[in-house]
Parts: sequence; C-alpha cells; structure tokens
Amino acid sequence: MEIIGRKKEKEALLKCYDSGKPEMVIVYGRRRIGKTFLVRETFNNRFDFYLTGLYNKDTKKQLENFANVLSEASGEDIEIPKNWIQAFRQLKAYLHDINREGRKLVFLDEVPWMDAQRSDFVSAIENFWNGWGAGQEDLMLILCGSATAWIMDKLLGDRGGLFNRDTERMYLEPFSLHATEEYLASNGIKLNRYEIAECYMIMGGVPYYLSKLRSGLSLPQNIDNIFFKKNCLLRGEFSHLYKALFKSSDAYVKIVEALSTKKMGMTRLEIAQATGMADGGALTKKLENLVNSDLVRLDPYYGRKKREAVYQLCDFFTIFYFSYLKAQPNDENYWSNTIDHRAHTTWAGLTFEQLCMAHIRQIKQKLGISGILSEYYAWRHNQRGGSQIDLVIDRRDEIINLCEMKFSHKHYHFNQEAAKAMENKEKDFVTTNKISKSVHPVLITTYGISPSKYNNALQAVITLDDLFEP
Repeated sequence: MEIIGRKKEKEALLKCYDSGKPEMVIVYGRRRIGKTFLVRETFNNRFDFYLTGLYNKDTKKQLENFANVLSEASGEDIEIPKNWIQAFRQLKAYLHDINREGRKLVFLDEVPWMDAQRSDFVSAIENFWNGWGAGQEDLMLILCGSATAWIMDKLLGDRGGLFNRDTERMYLEPFSLHATEEYLASNGIKLNRYEIAECYMIMGGVPYYLSKLRSGLSLPQNIDNIFFKKNCLLRGEFSHLYKALFKSSDAYVKIVEALSTKKMGMTRLEIAQATGMADGGALTKKLENLVNSDLVRLDPYYGRKKREAVYQLCDFFTIFYFSYLKAQPNDENYWSNTIDHRAHTTWAGLTFEQLCMAHIRQIKQKLGISGILSEYYAWRHNQRGGSQIDLVIDRRDEIINLCEMKFSHKHYHFNQEAAKAMENKEKDFVTTNKISKSVHPVLITTYGISPSKYNNALQAVITLDDLFEP
C-alpha cells in the first residue's frame, strides 16, 4: 500500500533497515498522526517482536502483556517477568536464539504507556540497549509513542542514559494541504480546494480524522456524521487526545481553553493570570510540552522582549472543539444547518489565519524567498486599539513582508477602505519600530482579488492554490 505524505520518512526507515549497523529509531508525534501505520506498512508487519503498551494500566498488567506477546512470538510459554529488567533479559535471550541471517526487527509501540507509575522501564531499556543492543549489528529497535513530552524528556532529553544514543529520530507532523488533497483523492473523497481547506481548518492534517470522511457525502454531511450525530465517532476525541499526550492532562486543557478565548494569543503572564497557575517552572514546562506537541505555537513579537512572546493555540481540532463541540449542540445536523451563519464566517476567518501560519514554507515559496534567510513574527501596536499584523517576514535581503490574511467565499475586493487600513498598519509598524528596510504589503486570500484601482498598493497576492503547493 502506498503511504501518502510520508515518502521521506519511509525512505529513512528503510535506509536504517539496510544500514548493516545497530539502529535505534525513535518515532513520535501526536495521537492519530499515523506513526504505527507508517512503521507497520513500511515493514509489512514483519517484526520479530512487536509490543504495544497498554493505556492506563499498571506495571503488573504491562509485564503480563509483555509475557503473552513474547510467548506468541517465540512459541514457548514465557514466565511473567517480575520487572522490566527481567523482561528485557527475556527479550535478549529470544532475539539471541533466532537462528537466521538478516535484520532482527523489534517494534515497541506506545512506549510511554509502558512506563507506569514507579516503573523501572526507562532504566531497563537503557540497560538493554547500552549493555547489549548497541553492539548487535543485526538489530533494529523502533521506539514509538504519542506522548511527545515523555519522549522528549525520557528518550531524547539529556538526563538519561539514552541521550544521543538514538541513530534516527522521526517526528511525524500533520499533513500539509498538498498531502491532505492526495490522501483524500486516494480514498475516493471528491472535494474542491475550498472544501479541503475548510476540512483542514476543522481536522488539521491528521490522517485518522481524515480517514473518517465518506465518499458520496457533502463536506457538511460528513462533519455532522463525524462530530455531531448521536454516538458519533469523534465526540469524545478531545479528552482522549490530551490524556494520551500528557499525564495530569487537566492542567494542559485549562491552558488551551484559556488560549482559545484570545485570537492573538497570550503572553506567559497572561496565561498564568487566566488559569490561576503560578508563573514558574511548572507552567514553563507545560507550555514547552504544548509547543513540542504542535498544539500551541510560540510567536515572537516584533520589537518586543522574549518574555513578551505570545503563545497561540494552533491545533485545528482543539480550536474546533472549543468553538463548537464543547457546548454539545443537540442538532445532529448542526454543521449543515449553520454554514451560512455569521458565527461560521467568523470562525472561518480566524482559523484561516492558522491555516496560513501552518503553510509558511509555501508562502515563502510563492514570494520567491525560499532560499533567503528570514524570520517571522506577529506584531501589534502596544496602544489600545492599535494596529495588528498577522505575519511579519523579516528577510536577510533588507525587505520586510507584512502579510494580511483574508478568508473569502469569492474574490476579495481590495477597496479603498482595505487599502487605507493596510497603509495605516504599515505606517504604524514602520514608525513604532523605526524600520529602515523596504516594507512590502502582501495579501493572502482564498481566491485572489477582483479588479480594483487600489490593488497596486499590494506587492504580492497569495491564494489558496499557492498554499496547496508541495
């Protein structure tokens, strides 16, 4: 089966398999992003040992599960180990006894779940790899998990014996618009690009969510079936997502809920005040974990100190949840019945900005600056009622692009009012920050702009089609 949108990742896995050296590969990324599917399809499920951790189970249950899987793999009745040190000793003996040439492939999936409370799992896997596995030229060990915070702390962080011992690390990001279009087409889902963009603004590029769309139905019908029908497939997904990603998930939910109320995002101090959390190390760690999990984006603000950087909710499904699902509307056809409401248009406009921010590489590509060093920021005037700019691209070639994002059902009419607003924002930006570089206004919109004598005020116009570029 062809793996849509993961060509580079598949090639990297196969390169490790063929390396002729001991390989420890870490594959991680948010729940439902397709990690397990990628590994299983790449190797056609041909593993010498394949263990999946049990969600929310204690060490005893995890070890029972280990013994059952090892018994099935070896064809022998394996005694339930007393601890993880003994478990990996049993795995070592099993792998040692495999009497054939070629790569021995071990896949441990959802490893954060194996590390139950008061478990010795991490030290045991350190001992297994450092004491034996790293010397076995025929061994490839794949460690996989959704809890990015755990992976970063326990496997990739600098506090344990596995620091820098991995030979390949693979973070699976959500699909881009381009990959989403390919994926939907491969599943027989016929949507135009405007509909795909709206679908993306609900689900993001999460393959599992996209897989629930059914051919023959309109996008509104599909959204109703997936999110609003009684006992629908993803009604409880929000809770499962955060519990799978974080221990003590309630605190993380409190943070993202606070962020969902502020389109322009919040500073760390504002988050502390909104949630009642202390502005200390614990909050810093939670924010770091949310950023590493691609749920929240840390946006530096042009001309402001690092501590004044803004955290902005960027996960599309989380935004959709707080906009619509948390209230649990009783109408099973809610999405179909409200697509022409003002609230829907407001949501689409705000979320379109996140869609653009998720495709900055395509924006730079359209501007012809892919190879030019640049940094991007958000900006707003400090004074009440002042200007704000969605995206500032500060380029090494002495040009700054000021990007405005406008969601529209048709060609956007850049009229006198819009031109004046853009001019005022540019003046505020240049004056406030004492800018000497050339400033180029850019408009990003769905279908482009209609003819207008004011269009010359724009240096570039980027459309939805441009965001679909690979």
